[in-house]
Amino acid sequence: MTIATESPAILAGRSVHVKVPATTANLGPGFDTLGLALALYDELDVTVRDEPGATVEVHGVGEGEVPTDETNLVVTAIAHTFAAVGVPMPGVHLVARNSIPHGRGMGSSGAAIVSGIMAAKGLLEGIVDIDANNLLRLATEMEGHPDNVAPALFGGLTIAWVTPEGPQHKKLMVHRGVSPLVFVPEATMSTALARSLQPESVPHEDAIFNVSRSALLIAALIQSPELLLAATEDRLHQDYRAAAMPETNGLITMLREHGLAAVVSGAGPSLLVLGSDPSQRLTAAELVSRHAETPWQALMLAVDFKGATVILHPEVTG
Repeated sequence: MTIATESPAILAGRSVHVKVPATTANLGPGFDTLGLALALYDELDVTVRDEPGATVEVHGVGEGEVPTDETNLVVTAIAHTFAAVGVPMPGVHLVARNSIPHGRGMGSSGAAIVSGIMAAKGLLEGIVDIDANNLLRLATEMEGHPDNVAPALFGGLTIAWVTPEGPQHKKLMVHRGVSPLVFVPEATMSTALARSLQPESVPHEDAIFNVSRSALLIAALIQSPELLLAATEDRLHQDYRAAAMPETNGLITMLREHGLAAVVSGAGPSLLVLGSDPSQRLTAAELVSRHAETPWQALMLAVDFKGATVILHPEVTG
């Protein structure tokens, strides 16, 4: 990544369009490691303006709720990226069209961070080149862990890990039979609260259990979907968080008793079903509609294989 030292005039009037997928992390046993990109998107248009500061329009999810000034998370991510490359951030106007539910375990904060970083990358095109490693590093610096931002950036199934040199990732293609279904409740869940319920240490046998299931899960997702039920067993995080989202836990138990690979989506309270074929999604949707005590929205989603994209609009001249 080249570091610039001054704000180039070429930024004036630049505009970019960004599209970032939702994600689901952990996938059962892959705590803080595995993530999957889903075909549900937040879209963003960012235009450089003459006035300093930032203005934000939000349409869809978060409208009337999220900040519309410099404290907006997308704006913060743009500023973080400009600072990292040594370019003063120009004034910007953002128009966000959001579809990813907030506070439901579908990677909304990671998507906002990735949106800002990709917007900055697009605005800086031809001035500073930000490669994939630096995109992941910048996103992880803000998110704190790479399991959501890696699939948001790169699409598909990602394995993420952290080394002394920074976060790393490996993208894998998912078997065409794998059919994700996310059930989204009306209630929200704080990621910080979910993490606070985790113990500092776990029994040795539980660690071994999750290592085996995580390895099996990779094989199930890329080659053998019929193994998804066994591969999504977990002993590291879901049971500890169950009391904070009892209906999620009850529905997962019920679905698994019916042979469906159901897990908590990210930090919850949404739940993810990884069907081994599309028909399992219909079965899961019928079971949840029959057993749920409160309304749940069923989202039958494809796996997103592209990840985040950014397009630099042609400059408009008077």
